[in-house]
Amino acid sequence: MITVVDDDPSVRKALSRLIKAAGYEFSAYESAEQFLAADPATDSECLILDVHLPGVSGLDLQTQLSEADRKCPIVFITAFDDKMARSQDLANGAIDFLYKPLDSERLLEVINAVVRQR
Repeated sequence: MITVVDDDPSVRKALSRLIKAAGYEFSAYESAEQFLAADPATDSECLILDVHLPGVSGLDLQTQLSEADRKCPIVFITAFDDKMARSQDLANGAIDFLYKPLDSERLLEVINAVVRQR
């Protein structure tokens, strides 16, 4: 199961197609709050997480998951060139940090590597 949390419906739709075409199950949430309410972290092989979400940010969600000892590999995605967020996310254990528009081949490489390691 690959899970995406992104407030942009077009990103969720594009990633759904890409991930399903690669043979993975897919779930998506439009906010960190929706993700937390569904509690899918234990079922996810990899979480693709937008940095700049309204409400609870991607970084805040990463922190909450870590504090709750809910381990799930995170790949951050963003449309902003935010070097500080990138440094902080990677220092806090993110697997990768990718910029939108996403390079689909690179994203699948990262997902495949995460799944193989788990």
